[in-house]
Amino acid sequence: MDFVRLGATGLRRGGVARRILRAMREFSVPERLGAAGAAAALAALLTPRVRAATGWGVPCPLRTVTGVPCPACGLTTAAEALVGGDAAGAAAANPAVFGLAALTVVGLAALARRGLRGGAPVPWSAAARRRVGWVVAVVAVGSWAFQLRRFGVM
Repeated sequence: MDFVRLGATGLRRGGVARRILRAMREFSVPERLGAAGAAAALAALLTPRVRAATGWGVPCPLRTVTGVPCPACGLTTAAEALVGGDAAGAAAANPAVFGLAALTVVGLAALARRGLRGGAPVPWSAAARRRVGWVVAVVAVGSWAFQLRRFGVM
């Protein structure tokens, strides 16, 4: 039997996972981020209802284990506040949510544009990928500093 190794999992050629991975390659990074952001916004709309019905919340694993908040601490709360129209509450929980919301809007616009025009996504240059990597790193460090200050660790 012919297997393709992806991590520790053996997948047959032409299997479902392989088709999904192939389909994902047909979308650009901004388009994927837009779709992921839209899914996160939907989850942020549903999370308060789930919490009210079950009492279940989403704790930060790093903060639960070590007491130190992670750069993403407060993003669930911030996303819930933002989709609920509370910009001040979102900023108090994690200001990085505004950047993620902007990425979602840009990504969905790119997805809609390509849906109307068709064609393959434009690949990013190595320099563009490097710049985005630096921006993500700076935002993550800034978010972490904000969270450490917010929780009194720093």
